[in-house]
Amino acid sequence: MYETERPYMPRAGVDAAAFDEGLRSYMLGIYNYMASAVALSGIVAFLVASSPAVSQLLFTTPLKWVVVLAPLGFVMLMSFSFERLSKTALLGLFWAFAALMGASLASILLVYTGASVARAFFVTAGMFAGVSIYGYTTKADLTKFSTFLMMGLFGLIIAGLVNMFVQSSMMQFVISAASVLVFCGLTAWDTQRLKDTYIEAAGTEIEGKLSVMGALSLYLNFVNLFIALVQLFGNRRD
Repeated sequence: MYETERPYMPRAGVDAAAFDEGLRSYMLGIYNYMASAVALSGIVAFLVASSPAVSQLLFTTPLKWVVVLAPLGFVMLMSFSFERLSKTALLGLFWAFAALMGASLASILLVYTGASVARAFFVTAGMFAGVSIYGYTTKADLTKFSTFLMMGLFGLIIAGLVNMFVQSSMMQFVISAASVLVFCGLTAWDTQRLKDTYIEAAGTEIEGKLSVMGALSLYLNFVNLFIALVQLFGNRRD
């Protein structure tokens, strides 16, 4: 059984007021990193989409596999090398990852109209903010949904791979709709999980590194939610 509520208490000997201030600063730092990465991705996506030569090079040559697979490589490198990398190194990898993601996301600007992409972005921002605030403020224990959410995530990955060969528009619609639900849930859960990590990491050497990894988690949720909304409601170019 899971507890229905979870108190956020500092470790023994830590002043409660200082703990609350530190938690706010920690979460603000995560959101700042995440927002900066989203902005960097947007700038890179716009620059790539605005250059026919660069777009053709990245999406019609074998380099497209670098654009597709390199971000995954960066995520794996950051995750598996977390213990031995410094915060500065993790940040450098994070910015490089965000730039590569921007190059990949340029394909969205080439397929969908600018107005529909902008609309999807602002809807994504509103939804993300709402569920993240819920995850931060709720006293309910969201970990009881974590297994369901992770199963949903793996299901989306498998369904997406299958649809690469099937090319079913109906299946893509279902995948996109399910993605909205799954990544909204993951955003709320990850936000609460990040609060949990601060309880143990406050004042330790890994606090800064955890803030970078937390920003990575929220960034991935935001981008995947954005992609799902574009696929659901975006208007394709003629």
